[in-house]
Amino acid sequence: MDSSLALSRGPATAAPISQPTHRVADDKAMLRTAAEATRDLITPSRAIYWGDLLASVGIGYGALGIAVTTASTGWMIAAGVVSVLALYRALSFIHELTHIKHAALPGFRAGWNALVGVPMMVPSFMYEGVHNLHHAKTRYGTSEDPEYLPLALMKPWTLPLFILVSALAPVGLLIRYGVLAPLSAVIPGFRKVVVERYSALSINPSFRRRLPEGEFRAQWLRTEVATSIWAVALLTMVVTGVIPLHGFAIAMVVGSAVAVLNQVRTLVAHLWENEGEVMSVTAQYLDSVNVPPPALLPMLWAPVGLRYHALHHLLPGVPYHALGEAHRRLSGTLDAMSPYHKASYPGLPGLVGKIARSTMVAR
Repeated sequence: MDSSLALSRGPATAAPISQPTHRVADDKAMLRTAAEATRDLITPSRAIYWGDLLASVGIGYGALGIAVTTASTGWMIAAGVVSVLALYRALSFIHELTHIKHAALPGFRAGWNALVGVPMMVPSFMYEGVHNLHHAKTRYGTSEDPEYLPLALMKPWTLPLFILVSALAPVGLLIRYGVLAPLSAVIPGFRKVVVERYSALSINPSFRRRLPEGEFRAQWLRTEVATSIWAVALLTMVVTGVIPLHGFAIAMVVGSAVAVLNQVRTLVAHLWENEGEVMSVTAQYLDSVNVPPPALLPMLWAPVGLRYHALHHLLPGVPYHALGEAHRRLSGTLDAMSPYHKASYPGLPGLVGKIARSTMVAR
């Protein structure tokens, strides 16, 4: 069954594309319709953002507390799964932070960092100033895109490695903030290395981050200091026995599972078929993925609007809670020949299979 619990039909049939997706020219009618039909959807709802975040955080940490303290293996596993899904949803708001106008949601960035970014050691600066490069028209899919690799064109063994390496994320973050951050404050020249190579959520190993400037630098330093203090305190409490090793291990497994789930979602967020060429906006859209209803499971593995990743590349300013309505409008407005319909897929297994098959083609 090629879907995620998909009570689903296939995407609308559009005219075949006679050339490689990454060389498709812009469909101006689609771009114009997308902009005009969604102008009233760009205002983020404070109630939805805060309510969703607080509920996700409360459920995630509450379930983690049960997993750490229960004596029942069954309850530990069940609570752990709930914690993974809820904390993954809470963490996914980092994507929204890179796109929303902070004046429209005052205090949301600080609140997210306090509740999620610092405790999970993924402060917002690791994505802000990085993700926007992925959306730059002349950078997407090129060697200057921090979030792109031609995974579909690489060797088959790269896909399992891509997933498995993410399991080490909690250890890497502890080292980044508990060890490297303090060292970078006292070792001349080391700070530049830490910022360039270990301060971005990126998958492109050649990406080097620029040193922050101005107000962003001040915000970065405040959040990094807080995260570093938390990492050092956490390690100290584990070493001294304040936090039992068993509980710490469970929390690390939960963090690892969150990272793996996100990496799987990343694997199917795009088709990963571009080899470095500059692409049109329509080509970027077609290289990205929507997994719209009636598939059910994407609400868990692609939360906070990430199930509409292709649409997000078309309309990055639309808040996550409005993407479903935007998709309904465009699906009903654009005719069956529009390339808009070619970015919709029924579910996760088929997408993983598609990329896996691509890596097996001799090149």
